[in-house]
Amino acid sequence: MPGMEACSSSVAVTMASQQLFRALVSAQWVAEALRAPLAGQPLQLLDASWYLPKLGRDARCEFEERHIPGAAFFDIDQCSDRTSPYDHMLPSAADFAEYASRLGVGAGTHVVIYDASDQGLYSAPRVWWMFRAFGHRTVSLLNGGLRHWLRQGLPLSSGKSHPAPAVFCAVLDPAFIKTYDDIRENLESRRFQVVDARAAGRFRGTEPEPRDGIEPGHIPGTVNIPFTEFLTEEGLEKSPEEIHQLFKDKKVDLSQPLVATCGSGVTACHVALGAYLCGKPDVPIYDGSWVEWYMRARPEEVISEGRGKTH
Repeated sequence: MPGMEACSSSVAVTMASQQLFRALVSAQWVAEALRAPLAGQPLQLLDASWYLPKLGRDARCEFEERHIPGAAFFDIDQCSDRTSPYDHMLPSAADFAEYASRLGVGAGTHVVIYDASDQGLYSAPRVWWMFRAFGHRTVSLLNGGLRHWLRQGLPLSSGKSHPAPAVFCAVLDPAFIKTYDDIRENLESRRFQVVDARAAGRFRGTEPEPRDGIEPGHIPGTVNIPFTEFLTEEGLEKSPEEIHQLFKDKKVDLSQPLVATCGSGVTACHVALGAYLCGKPDVPIYDGSWVEWYMRARPEEVISEGRGKTH
């Protein structure tokens, strides 16, 4: 694929260790790491807050009002393929490398991502997945997000961030992504299971989609596990045992290939995270997700209790 490589080094380093890097770090761990930085392991916090337009929240403005000390703001819409008709699709490796470099992320940086959503974590897993798709292994999520940080009464900063630029190399691993054609082919072949992370009403077709012109419903044969089911009431990630049971209850077999989808490729990453915590790191995301599927699929390939697709 053209444009996949932004830098050919560091891939060997990524592939050398097959051990799963810890996906979650606690607020206490981050607070201690900020107070007493670990030698030889630079840390860069990224606030990856992103909201659906109907919420009326300005993520960048909120970041400048309050954020975890030392954090930089990661704009999911800006760091995307803005030539695509679909929302915040993955950027090229070169564009991602340039963006991450500007945010102070280098080859040896431990990246910790959070967001300021009411759920605890909402959009941050998307950026966790993006870094891994581009070959960066040392990436974690702040368990519970800014919500949990605030509840712990930990320090905050305000204003714009000015991270020191670093040198980041990105190589896209295509195994992290599924395309429309992959999903379409799977309707017949059933090579992989597909889990949709949207709310049940949107999946069934009884509640509206947030994007104008897109009706709710789902891809034939998909299983619905709303992303909130991976979280506790406090907004923390459920235990691997609870997540394993959640998949089992939905008749999803973690020993078999699995793909995640949602509305536009953001909350799908909660499915990939949940599987990762259960020891399954190989769950790709259908990047175009429901927006692309609805726009391109035939009417009979849109399953809905509502209006569905009529043209």
